[in-house]
Amino acid sequence: MHVVTNTIRRGDREYHSHLLRRSYREGGKVKKETLANLSHLPPALIELIRGFLRGERYVEQDEALEVERSLPAGHVEALLALARRLELARLIDRQPSRERDLVLAMVVQRVLGPGSKLAMARALTRSTLAAELSVEDADQDDLYGALDWLSVRQQRIEDRLARRHLGDGELVLYDVSSSYFEGRSCPLAQLGYSRDGKRGTLQVIYGLLCDRRGRPVAVEVFKGSLHDDKTLPSQLDKLRRRFKLKRIVVVSDRGMVTKANLEAMRAEEDVSWITALKAPQVKKLVTDGALQLSLFDEQNLVEISDPDNYPDERLVVCRNPLVAAERTRKRQALLEATERELEEISRRVERARSPGRPTSGSPPARSGTATGSRSTSSSRSPTPASPSAARPSRSTPRRRSTASTCCAPASPKQTSTPPRWPAPTSSSRRSSAPSARSRTCSSCARSTTDSKTESGRTSSSARSPTTSSGTCARPGPS
Repeated sequence: MHVVTNTIRRGDREYHSHLLRRSYREGGKVKKETLANLSHLPPALIELIRGFLRGERYVEQDEALEVERSLPAGHVEALLALARRLELARLIDRQPSRERDLVLAMVVQRVLGPGSKLAMARALTRSTLAAELSVEDADQDDLYGALDWLSVRQQRIEDRLARRHLGDGELVLYDVSSSYFEGRSCPLAQLGYSRDGKRGTLQVIYGLLCDRRGRPVAVEVFKGSLHDDKTLPSQLDKLRRRFKLKRIVVVSDRGMVTKANLEAMRAEEDVSWITALKAPQVKKLVTDGALQLSLFDEQNLVEISDPDNYPDERLVVCRNPLVAAERTRKRQALLEATERELEEISRRVERARSPGRPTSGSPPARSGTATGSRSTSSSRSPTPASPSAARPSRSTPRRRSTASTCCAPASPKQTSTPPRWPAPTSSSRRSSAPSARSRTCSSCARSTTDSKTESGRTSSSARSPTTSSGTCARPGPS
């Protein structure tokens, strides 16, 4: 038995029929018999029947196959195809080698997942990248060794990139960045400005040369203590001497624009630059009248000249409406935040001036603080030095001192001897009329006054603090 597929064309259409037939011999002749019409079956099932009749045998997928390992492969294949299209391996080195494969693996893995060399060595085994480049047994020491091999060939790689992407009169983009360095063995790692916000850490600075489309051409690492503008002269020398460029246009930011760099570029023949002026320089143009802000009422891009300060230079001024809108938004947000803070302060002042509260500008004193010369904390009341200086009764309000608090230091000799207060007489206890009695301190010869309350008990009218020796803290007569 076998499956026969018939195709019939009628006009622009094609009709397919699948028939199950068998062949047999009758009277010395081979005849065919149609057993079934399989046209209504799915194409996959028809192919399965066709193969079975040819002698092929099929088993269940779970029984025939066993998954030993599953590794991601799609992203690796995409990047390796891109590397082959760019001829990246040939750019690194003309001769195939293990070091070249390791460098190519590091480049691809850097795009897939940036990390340290230790993390990169572990990540190689989690995809098909190591198997594709035959570096399955590579560890971090092999990767560091490949970097040493690559550093020797850096200049040749940069020369090939320059021949591929740079030409005379081509724009060359240059900028620098920095990164903090962990360790103390690198001679280029020095203290400097940290763009990562890691203050007090060692820095390394690297400058990158790119073509007008942003493709990297050359990179150089500098000491971390070097200022950005000091790296530009070496790049000009590289473009002229190594890359053999006759006419150069350098595009840099404000950090590279110094008087020394401008003079160096002017001294070079056929070297032009495009950069930006700093804010004080723009203000000076407005002050001198070279730049009139009314020009932006009709146009956003204007060319001006200032022969005195910028001879043989073209100044192109522009107004960015997006930046202006962003600054307006920030200014309005700051004003609104300030108004909210001022409203809160105003509400506090109004609450302080409400009835039942002090009307002065200062807020009312809280418990445990001093207002003026009076203490509002009852825990700071002086301890009675003798039985005669007893506390007043609960029915009688405590008198407050009108004397100022003295801050004289206590006597250096601390003793437990009580002060020599004279004992009260019996007549003073029986007297119902208020009376006052003076007492003298044994140390400074100053007198204090005890007054009787209406309940007949004495209370101390002096609220000055006493020392641990029982003497008053007020200074003696000069």
